Amino acid sequence: MRIAQERLSDREVREATCEIMRKCWSWETEGYRITTQMTRDVLSKAAVENSSVEAVCGDLQGMVDSNTLRESLLRALDQYSLREHEAEMNAALAGTVPVQIGRRGVQIAIDWHDEPFYGKTPALLSATCRGMAKAGSTHFFRLASVYLIDKTARFTLGVTYVLPEDEMVSVVARLLDRVQVAGFEDTIAYLDKGFCTGPVLRLLQQRRQKAVLACPIRGKAGGTKALCKGRASYVTEYTFTDGTRVQAVMVATRVPDATGKRRRKWLLFVTVALNWSPQQVYQRYRRRFGIECSYRILRQCRASTSSRHPAFRFLLLGLALLLQNIWSRLRWCVARIPQPGPRQIDPAIFPFSTFKRFLLRAVEYVYSVPTILDVYFSPESVIY
Repeated sequence: MRIAQERLSDREVREATCEIMRKCWSWETEGYRITTQMTRDVLSKAAVENSSVEAVCGDLQGMVDSNTLRESLLRALDQYSLREHEAEMNAALAGTVPVQIGRRGVQIAIDWHDEPFYGKTPALLSATCRGMAKAGSTHFFRLASVYLIDKTARFTLGVTYVLPEDEMVSVVARLLDRVQVAGFEDTIAYLDKGFCTGPVLRLLQQRRQKAVLACPIRGKAGGTKALCKGRASYVTEYTFTDGTRVQAVMVATRVPDATGKRRRKWLLFVTVALNWSPQQVYQRYRRRFGIECSYRILRQCRASTSSRHPAFRFLLLGLALLLQNIWSRLRWCVARIPQPGPRQIDPAIFPFSTFKRFLLRAVEYVYSVPTILDVYFSPESVIY
């Protein structure tokens, strides 16, 4: 059993986080008492605690008033320059991917994440997308991302802020462009059922983008339901109602029903520029669910806010993904098992919970937190 010899401190975790933010974010909040570094620390602490800017400013000693910090930050974030802020966030995300990871033939996943919105402000509603009712709302701030699937580490390669006027095909095109800008070529993309539409499929075919998309099975006798025949998996050609011709892969699986008896269940996939067997498609598509994990972790490090500023809300969502990337990069570097052969990561060293605690402790050490409160009565007078 190998024993770790080196040390990683909470101060080094904070320095690495701040350095990545400093290199890639051009906005500044310099003032009489406030600094840009102070703003980054407040946002980092708010994210790992799932708290708000107001709560963090009230918790740290020597910190500026929350109104001062929020006003300085909102002035630096122009809500009409969302694409510029998006480009900076993408530069920060791509900058965290180690150069040792191959740039050719990698696998990626594309999906979107919705954050419920409950307000009625017209300015904010203009930046939200409508969707099926979830968490008591039909309006959501929507963020789409592209995710790198690697054996040793997972990274978000890019994000795009989805506005109501954005069509799905343009969202996918922006993310694929982002992958190319990051230097990745000949990638294999995995997309879920929501992306299996004629325009998206034609975009992938025109680009010769290798891809696997889950496809919904619809219809009673016709439609894709008519493909559910036979007893074994197979590959066939299919034409959608809009004229888009695709290669359909029907996978026959056996799943238990309510009585425990195993029954056949069909799964339908569409492949682009690939010649995989049904078994290969079924097994490899399962890797797409790593992007769902990134969204679950996003909820663990997303600062809360009631701000009416769209750019600020999108910033907090992007920051949650950036913190994941920073953690993945640090773990990829420091948790490598020292042995010959392919890189292997020790999952017991530096989990995400430790990353959050280290970052939180380092920020609190710099600014210090109160340990004494002014009260009206002494605790000694309390009768238990």
